[in-house]
Amino acid sequence: MRTHELVLGWIEKQLSDGHLVLGGRLPAERALAEQLEVSRTSVREAIRILEAMGVVRAGVGSGKDAGTVVIAEPAAALGSALRLHVATQHLPVADIVQTRVLLESWAVSRAKADAPELMEAARLLDQMEVRPAVDDFLALDVAFHLALAEAAGNAVVSTIMGSLREAIEGYAAALTANLPNWESTAQRLRCEHRAILAAVNDGDGERAATLVAAHIEGYYREAGLGQPPAETRL
Repeated sequence: MRTHELVLGWIEKQLSDGHLVLGGRLPAERALAEQLEVSRTSVREAIRILEAMGVVRAGVGSGKDAGTVVIAEPAAALGSALRLHVATQHLPVADIVQTRVLLESWAVSRAKADAPELMEAARLLDQMEVRPAVDDFLALDVAFHLALAEAAGNAVVSTIMGSLREAIEGYAAALTANLPNWESTAQRLRCEHRAILAAVNDGDGERAATLVAAHIEGYYREAGLGQPPAETRL
């Protein structure tokens, strides 16, 4: 085991045991190196890895922002990794579509009718009605789907959906060039969004799941890419 992995293991145990909590600070670099009997270089390497993972934020100098603080930004870290893998074509668009259908079908089928995220979803739909530019529409579209996912109250699903955000916006924007008529598509998407939200608000999770799957797959097909390669409905 490399020495920086010893540091990572110690920090993980401190977090799991509750000795380190959100907002808490790690010991100073020198103190941690002496405590674990490793080099300060190993401590720095471990902290850089944790920063990239969105677990800590390292500050320099003095004052309230100094030191290494435990934060919680898993979606940002996962999003960075996903964007890189999409760019290298390790994650095909079809697989992202399939994953969206699985996650979102599950989420809308379990969304809580009194969840505040549903009010946010309705507000986003109102903004789509003013016919924003394509890029703005797609950003609102993704935010709407994230709000629905968050209404299910599952932190892991919300985090995964959040990490997919930029990948979804990216492929959706790229596919607009394949659409025969953007305005017609946008109008259809607005109607489908309203129907999905109405089903969720009515407590009809099964219908909401069916609608959201058809909505996601429909855009993919309309852009000329055919049917996603595997059965995705629950």
